[in-house]
Amino acid sequence: NVTVISSSEKKKQEALEHLGADDYVVSSDETQMQKIADSLDYIIDTVPVGHPLEPYLSLLKVDGKLILMGVINTPLQFVSPMVMRGRKTITGSFIGSIKETEEMLGFWKEKGLSSMIEVVKMDYINKAFERLEKNDVRYRFVVDVA
Repeated sequence: NVTVISSSEKKKQEALEHLGADDYVVSSDETQMQKIADSLDYIIDTVPVGHPLEPYLSLLKVDGKLILMGVINTPLQFVSPMVMRGRKTITGSFIGSIKETEEMLGFWKEKGLSSMIEVVKMDYINKAFERLEKNDVRYRFVVDVA
């Protein structure tokens, strides 16, 4: 099962109808977050700015993994018992190996998942960064360097 966690309801319809998610949770809604506590095997965290990790750590099962994919330029802060009690792992990667990438693409194909990207040319890169700062991206930029 794939659960999308987002800060608002804005992306709910897209996530459920177009991206293949099974569930959608608004991270600022304590009731929704508590409903899925201790239920996730792993979370792929793509948030590229500093944010509290405890709310997400509490969603993981024992031995769950929080995988950081967003580049955060400030020190991570969390209460260590949140990790220790459930033998949880915080990890991250800029990119996986070829084997891991093939496994991920196979998983997406098997589950019928897709992604939404916006391809931009190099001459648009400064505008793209401005839009990133305004949270005006649906969902990721891909830079065409050709």
